[in-house]
Amino acid sequence: MRRHGFVAGFLALPVILYAVFVISPYVQAFQIALTDWRGVSANLNFVGLDNFQRMFGNDTFWQAVRNHAVLLVTLPLVTIALALVFAYLLGDSAGTPGARYYRVIFFLPQVLAVAVVGVLFKAVYRPDGSGVLNGALGKLGVEPVGWLTDQNLALWSIIAVMVWQAVGFYVVLFSAGMAAIPKDVFEAAALDGAGRLRMFFSITLPLVWDTVQVAWVYLGIAAFDGFALVNVLSVEQGGPDGATTVLATEIYKNAFSYSRFGYASAMGVALFFLTITFAALTMRVTRRQKVVY
Repeated sequence: MRRHGFVAGFLALPVILYAVFVISPYVQAFQIALTDWRGVSANLNFVGLDNFQRMFGNDTFWQAVRNHAVLLVTLPLVTIALALVFAYLLGDSAGTPGARYYRVIFFLPQVLAVAVVGVLFKAVYRPDGSGVLNGALGKLGVEPVGWLTDQNLALWSIIAVMVWQAVGFYVVLFSAGMAAIPKDVFEAAALDGAGRLRMFFSITLPLVWDTVQVAWVYLGIAAFDGFALVNVLSVEQGGPDGATTVLATEIYKNAFSYSRFGYASAMGVALFFLTITFAALTMRVTRRQKVVY
């Protein structure tokens, strides 16, 4: 009994802080989503599910959901694939000279603030010859490309930035997981005549699968955000014509530009359930028996 009291004493403060600063705002958001609050009055007029009905009938909401679907497939898939390849090439078993320094270089974009990354790539994606990409294309005789103004290219251009920023962290994460695999396993596979490609798919990938699963969940949650880069890089915060808009951007605009805090909270509730559902489904689908070595 004394031991349980000791543990409870240590847990009490973190649990209280979590309840006040995490659980309480969630509860308040759910409450505000059922009102027409505009952010200035102390009175909350209850409107029931009107905000949700309006949200589900809004084409902009569904455009944002479609953009999230593209992000949800592309961002984790490309980032994890690149990170696994780079981590394996930089692993101890690959014998790459200077691998430690390459890991530091890969990790550098993760250190930069998202706003800084957005401003940096604004210069890269400029639609005229002064842009880094269009300047290089101009020297090859190619007309400037509207990377952020073309509806067909804008979202993919932002996804490329998100991958560029995220991949370094997962290179380091996967490298740590691969370093924990006993070298005897690779040596035994090499003696049996297994090549590097076979060792990757038959040994490395199965033994770091738990790490890949966690990475997929983290990147999926990042795909449900994307606010900072979309806000900085896109035309008119989600343009052109909603081609890059995400729910976080719509929440921000409705709350702070149009003073529709009730409606914005309803979108926040929808985003909350989408994120929780994705995480639960991912953990369920990718779950498997643990490999012991």
